[in-house]
Amino acid sequence: MNMRQEWYSYSAIPKRPRTRWPNGKRLAVYVALGIEEYAFGTGLSENLITGTSHPDLANTAWRDYGNRVGGFRLIDRLGKFGIRPAILLNTDVYQTSSAITDAAREANAEFVAHGTSNSDTLATMNPAEEELYLKRVAAEISKQEGNPPLGWSSPWLAHSATTLDNLHGAGFRYLLDLRLDDQPVWLTTKHGKLLSIPYALEINDSSTMIGRQTAAGDFADMIIDEFDELRAASEDRALVMSIVVHSFISGQPFRLKALTRALEHISQHVDDVWFTLPREIADAVANYPDLAV
Repeated sequence: MNMRQEWYSYSAIPKRPRTRWPNGKRLAVYVALGIEEYAFGTGLSENLITGTSHPDLANTAWRDYGNRVGGFRLIDRLGKFGIRPAILLNTDVYQTSSAITDAAREANAEFVAHGTSNSDTLATMNPAEEELYLKRVAAEISKQEGNPPLGWSSPWLAHSATTLDNLHGAGFRYLLDLRLDDQPVWLTTKHGKLLSIPYALEINDSSTMIGRQTAAGDFADMIIDEFDELRAASEDRALVMSIVVHSFISGQPFRLKALTRALEHISQHVDDVWFTLPREIADAVANYPDLAV
């Protein structure tokens, strides 16, 4: 057996039952908005330019733009299209930039746990450290929002061998990290099942526009093409599309303009598209098990 089959089994999409989301919708679309905090001068960081001097004020300021300006504009722009964001939140933001979490709360966003800082990685933690870290992040969101987070998104999409087990043990219901399918997939852990909701690695401004240096207009085209193809494919069964953006990347004005063009396109199809949140997808799966594999 391949190691990955310990966590999820193989399923061919043509052999699955025909399904629909609530109210007969065919395609579920959610937008994940990264609201992140980075340690200054230590740990991992996302940089626009390499080889800078230390202290690295240039890249730090570029990232800080997101929680001072870009995130507010993204939340507002999504709201104009009736889209509530799923906030991938580093909990340090509560201490450094609380106005942005206030704005997200006012927009009826969902808060998805995304670690304490985006300079962290689960990959270097031992099982006990990881377990404590996950519980600490969940406790902080619960304290600030009044309810514990249901979903987890790993900083840098990094995991240890015990991450899935520890997530379930910490009370998380679903994971936003993986794109192995266009439908939600049940992952097997030592403590029970954990739902993997499709999460785009390429319809993602970090990996695509920063990692691959793709132009903002091309990224908008990718969103439109992904949407059109999945909407057509969802004639047979309910599917999920995710769009992943970050406050300091797509919140930059020239990228925001391009993203808006994509949002204008996808928002024209409310008849058969469900603009939703990950927690609502998880609730639908709980009520209708055939929606996941």
